[in-house]
Amino acid sequence: MAAREFSRRLRAWYRRSHRDLPWRRTRNAYEVLVSELMLQQTQVSRVLEFYPRFLTSFPTVHELASATPRRVREAWEGLGYYARARNLHALAKHVTANGHGVLPAHPDELRALPGVGAYTAGAVASFAFERRTAAVDTNVARVLTRAFAPKRDPKRPRDLSILWLIAERVLPRTGRATWVHNQALMELGALVCTARVARCEACPVRNVCKTGRKWNRPSAG
Repeated sequence: MAAREFSRRLRAWYRRSHRDLPWRRTRNAYEVLVSELMLQQTQVSRVLEFYPRFLTSFPTVHELASATPRRVREAWEGLGYYARARNLHALAKHVTANGHGVLPAHPDELRALPGVGAYTAGAVASFAFERRTAAVDTNVARVLTRAFAPKRDPKRPRDLSILWLIAERVLPRTGRATWVHNQALMELGALVCTARVARCEACPVRNVCKTGRKWNRPSAG
C-alpha cells in the first residue's frame, strides 16, 4: 500500500511541477538515448545547449553511424567525458550493421549494446518504449534510499542491488504510468530530494517516506 501511495503522489506532483525538457517530448529511441548519454555527469543546462545541436548534425542513428569519429568528437566538444561520444558512435555503427538501425525495446537487449549500462537500458526502455521497468541513477537511488531504506548506502554494490529491487517494487502497473513515475523520481531527486539537502517540507511524498515522516513529527517541548 505504501509503495502504491508513494507512486501515486509522486506522479501527481510531476504532472503539476515538472520541467519542460525536449527529451521528454519524444518517444524516439535514438533521441532518448542521446539525451541519456549526455545527461550522465552533466548538468541539464549544458545538455539543453548541446542536445538540439547534436541532433541537427546527426538526426538519425544511420547518419551518426556514417559520420567520421572526428565529426562526432567535434559535435560533442565542450560536454566532456568523451568516452560517451565514442560509445554512442560505436553503438550507432553496431545497430546499423546488425539491427537495421532499430534500437531494441527490451532492457536486456539494450544493455548488450556498446556503452549501455543497467540504468541507461532501463531509461531507454521506459522513456522510448514505455516499458514497465526500473531505471536507477544517482538521483533515483538517493530518493529510494531516503524514502524506503535510510540505512542503505547506494555506493555499496549489495545495497544498490537492493535499491533496484525496491525500484521494481514501487513501479505502477502499466508502462505508460511507469514513464511518468520514472521521470518523476528523477525530477524529485534533481529539484527537491537533492544531494545537498532533503527538502522534506516541499516533498510530495514525505508522508510515505521514512525520512520525511521524521520531519513531520512535532518537536519535543
